[in-house]
Amino acid sequence: MTTLRFTTKDLEALPDPLDDTRYEIIDGELYVSKQPSLEHQFASDSACAALRSWSADTGQGCAFSAPGVIFAEDDNVAPDVVWLSNERLRRAMGDDGKLHQAPELMIEVLSPGTSNQQRDRDIKLKLYSRRGVEEYWLLDYEERIVHLYRRDGEALRLAATLTADDTLQSPLLPDFSQRVGDLFFTREL
Repeated sequence: MTTLRFTTKDLEALPDPLDDTRYEIIDGELYVSKQPSLEHQFASDSACAALRSWSADTGQGCAFSAPGVIFAEDDNVAPDVVWLSNERLRRAMGDDGKLHQAPELMIEVLSPGTSNQQRDRDIKLKLYSRRGVEEYWLLDYEERIVHLYRRDGEALRLAATLTADDTLQSPLLPDFSQRVGDLFFTREL
């Protein structure tokens, strides 16, 4: 039996979505998802804004929200946020305006639903680990925590689980400091 493997060319052949549908391919499998809530987008935007602010202050790199990252024809993802050093950005950006090498830092915001969470917690963790990402931040807006994975040899491994009162810091980003709770939307206005 032959298994259908999706590629970047298959993505290009799909009609442009009329809504916020996101298509990704991981190991040849097509994943379709939507950004489900304001809380999700707030966390994503907050992480990107914090990284952009630090980058503007230091001149050491750049953060992007929901960029295309094409690792290979059968590994094409759209993470919520990425950060790249200036040097890596020059090497990674293709003529198509997409990234073709691993950013140093990739961030996903967990979406509700077993399949969405399994994709971010397992499938993307393995992909990012295999492709050379140095850090992976997994933001959980429902629990108001950040799972921080760092490269340990050949793999990304859980280095810390940070709660709302903790401070997010990274050896990739000297002097970067972000209170975890400030990444998440508070409904009590």
